[in-house]
Amino acid sequence: MPIVEEVNAISEIPEALWQTLAPTPYPFLQRGFLQALEDSHSVSASTGWKPRHLLVKDGATLLAFLPMYEKSHSYGEYVFDWAWADAYQRHGFSYYPKLVTAIPFTPVAGPRWLLQPGVDPKEILTLLLNKISEISDAERISGWHVLFPDDSVVSALSKQPLIERNACQYRWHNAGYNSFDDFLAVLSSRKRKNLRKERRDVQAQGFTFHTVPGKDMTPELWQHFYRFYQSTYMIRGMQGYLTPSFFTLIQEGIPDSFFLVFAELDQTLVAGAIFFTGEDTLYGRYWGCDADYMNLHFETCYYQGIDYCINNNITVFDAGAQGEHKLKRGFYPVITKSYHQIAHSGFAEAIASFCYEEKDHVSAYAQEAETLLPYKKDH
Repeated sequence: MPIVEEVNAISEIPEALWQTLAPTPYPFLQRGFLQALEDSHSVSASTGWKPRHLLVKDGATLLAFLPMYEKSHSYGEYVFDWAWADAYQRHGFSYYPKLVTAIPFTPVAGPRWLLQPGVDPKEILTLLLNKISEISDAERISGWHVLFPDDSVVSALSKQPLIERNACQYRWHNAGYNSFDDFLAVLSSRKRKNLRKERRDVQAQGFTFHTVPGKDMTPELWQHFYRFYQSTYMIRGMQGYLTPSFFTLIQEGIPDSFFLVFAELDQTLVAGAIFFTGEDTLYGRYWGCDADYMNLHFETCYYQGIDYCINNNITVFDAGAQGEHKLKRGFYPVITKSYHQIAHSGFAEAIASFCYEEKDHVSAYAQEAETLLPYKKDH
């Protein structure tokens, strides 16, 4: 009879046991990424992300792994539930702690568990839900939240009595383009001119760009990139979630799953962005620069990524969670989902009603956003 065990660190799972699970090309659920978050102390109880991962085991056989964290806040999730927490507080209840199945600081749709080949996801989910309910009842946890699951997980979650919430992101799709000019050719004349002008503006300022595979990063390059990364947060009076050692640890753990693009001006590195690669998707994640340069963000984070997708036959480019400015650069609106189990029946009913109404607004927004895309009508 399968049982569900809890572990408080990825390192507690023997490597040989982990390797028995079906491999995933999704970089953020790979052991090297998740363990780097923990070993770098970017994720820990002290940062409000206490690891409480679940293992489904049948004797010595590992059937499934579910990443899960006990949260004492809602930072770094990108499914915004601060209003829910406020409602709890106004009525004399505590919304925290809560349990979250997500990739910390990574609002990127993907698998939310790893399974042994051949197991029944429905049976695994039933076992996991029973364990999560047991933990929640015993420890007065407000609920469990699954953020940004892909279609493979949605098909299982949607059959459970969970609350579905929708949001909207933006992704670029490669229609078999042979060059950036091929992509520009399917845009309307005015939008095509705008994108060309943005790239020319960057070139006219004297920028050059260098791509560095993850495995070839040096300590000096990492120092530059971390400075850029922190600058993005410092502008808003914040600190970045990730510590410096996280980046060197992913270089050790998943060296072939990412690369960086650096912008150079007058022989000085002034900006950088990091991209992760999946089976058919490119993921743009972190970026920063030393100063505000005209259109440099669009070139470094979007156009360099589009070039990479075209040159490497990658189908989808996910450049990050937010930014309506992506629309006029060819990124389509895409509905994302999250699922929520709320322990308190009264709040569960209110949150379900809110999410039901919000779903219509999100759908209407996505339809309106499509009208802002730069493509020709016959595309």
